[in-house]
Amino acid sequence: MLEIIPSTVNINFVSKFKFTVILSLVMLLASLFLIFGKGLNYGVDFRGGAEIQVKFNTIVEAGRLRDVFDSIGHGSAVVQSIGSSTTQSEFLVRVQANEKNLNEVTTAISHALEESFTSEGADIRRTDIVGPKAGAELRSSGVKAMFYAVLAIMIYIGLRFDFKYSPGAILALMHDVIIVLGVFALFDIEFTLQIVAALLAVIGYSVNDTVVIYDRVRDHEAIAPSTPLVHHINQSANETLSRTLFTAGTTLIVSLAMYFFGGESIEEFFLAISLGIVIGTYSSMF
Repeated sequence: MLEIIPSTVNINFVSKFKFTVILSLVMLLASLFLIFGKGLNYGVDFRGGAEIQVKFNTIVEAGRLRDVFDSIGHGSAVVQSIGSSTTQSEFLVRVQANEKNLNEVTTAISHALEESFTSEGADIRRTDIVGPKAGAELRSSGVKAMFYAVLAIMIYIGLRFDFKYSPGAILALMHDVIIVLGVFALFDIEFTLQIVAALLAVIGYSVNDTVVIYDRVRDHEAIAPSTPLVHHINQSANETLSRTLFTAGTTLIVSLAMYFFGGESIEEFFLAISLGIVIGTYSSMF
């Protein structure tokens, strides 16, 4: 196997724990403050509202759409471009509304688009409506999905290795997810069902790195049970360092490429994945 880090490297990871614990605590506390203090910017999926997909036969600037929505009293509508084309434009329009006027708002937006962009050939391709009650249920389901994923991983690690390994893995997973959520709260990035899917992917990715190191620690413990655990941890982290950096690096390159060039509709998803790769690799090693 090609090694970017020599197999003879001997970094004392354990000696850095006192610094990384402080760093992680600061990031965790800041993230929790942002999540519960400032709050997440929930998308239509979670807070209720309407999402309308519209396509034009000619190039239309997003600013023109925002001006139209502002003129009918919906200036807070989120306009997101889909893909890229030199001959036509396509957008996702998200607007918040309560259960009583949800249908009225959707109809008003659709009519405004059709009337204001007649010459551009406005084509309403899809309209999705989510009531506030359904949005609350989706939030609850998203949290449960992450909880059950973490619980299943804890049981798997306990059975696969030893239950003394499970708490560390679970704390690392919670650490990764909370910090990613903190970044989303800090920059007011919309939190949607896509992001829940990304966080579940981050959980799976992060635990994979952790399990590789755990497996090596267990092997060394079996060979030399009298050797201090600190030595086994350092040895295992060093032996897997090349593999960890290769895996993280190649995955991150693809994720960043999708983030920068994949279009606005998948931007937030791959931002969460990219953050998860960086934070997950850090937590697995330290």
